[in-house]
Order: sequence, then structure tokens, then C-alpha cells
Amino acid sequence: MSMGYLVGDAAPVVWRGLMVMKALQQLLHEVDWGGLDVLVLDLPPGTGDTQLTITQQIVLDGAVIVSTPQDIALKDAVKGINMFKKTNIPILGMIQNMSLFTCPHCQRDTHIFGSHSGVTDACISHGVPFLGDIPLHASICDDADRGKPTVVAEPGSVRAKAFMDIAETVGKEIGLF
Repeated sequence: MSMGYLVGDAAPVVWRGLMVMKALQQLLHEVDWGGLDVLVLDLPPGTGDTQLTITQQIVLDGAVIVSTPQDIALKDAVKGINMFKKTNIPILGMIQNMSLFTCPHCQRDTHIFGSHSGVTDACISHGVPFLGDIPLHASICDDADRGKPTVVAEPGSVRAKAFMDIAETVGKEIGLF
């Protein structure tokens, strides 16, 4: 389910507090989610009304913080860590997104968004587990655009393994496996 389905492909979501909260309430309480083992909420960075409402409206097994290794992105990620700590939501760990780009032509690895240690350093300094790296690869975007997650489209790829390893770690942490 996506807010995009509610407002149309080209329509911006330019809603203020009360409209966002109402939409969130509907997504959480009025959508027939069926029998779920896990519900993943992909939220924009920040610690605003949306994030706070979620911590107050539903029982959370934990939060996973995703960040690129850039300093500016990590500042938002750390705010998220602190918010979840303040609201007593367990932090299951951090994922470093777009951690490494491997050139398809020369096979050289490049840390496009800075030092590889950005997220791992943040994990150490905030006592949060490091869950893994997701590489920057065009196939991840292409797979998503086709409606097939990388783990389905390319199950034997290094990229799929990165996703599966993280999912397994989180699943074990919340008692799914």
C-alpha cells in the first residue's frame, strides 16, 4: 500500500499535520492488511508528527534505520535513533544504503557517498547493531520498477543476498524465525 495509490501518480502530497495524521490512521487501522508477519513502514527521514504518531498508535517490535554514509544523512538518522530511544522503541539496527558502487565496465568499487565507515561508526557510537550494506546498483531500481524485488528477480545475486541477510537478521531479532 502506498500513499501514491491514494493521490495519483503525478499529484504531490502537500498535506499538513491533520491531513497526514488522518491518512496515517486510515492506513494503519482501515486497510485490510490480511494476515501479516511483518508490516514495514518506509518513512521519510525526520522525527515529526508522522513518526511520533506511529510510535503512539501501534505496537512496534522495533525500528530499522536506513542511511547513506553521508554526514548530512547520518545526522537525520541519528535524530531517528534518539527519537526511537526516547519513545522506548527497540532499535533493531541500521542499514547502510547505496554503500558501494561496482562499475559494470571495469569492476572497480567506489564509495560514491563517502567513507564506508559512516553508518558503522554511527552504530558504534550509539550502541546500535549494524545490519548490513545495500549496494548502489541499477538493477535494484529496475527490479523495483518492474514490480519484482531483487530477491525475486535475481535471487542468486550479491544484491539479493544483502537483502536476504538483513531480513534474516531482523526476522530472528523479532522472533519470526
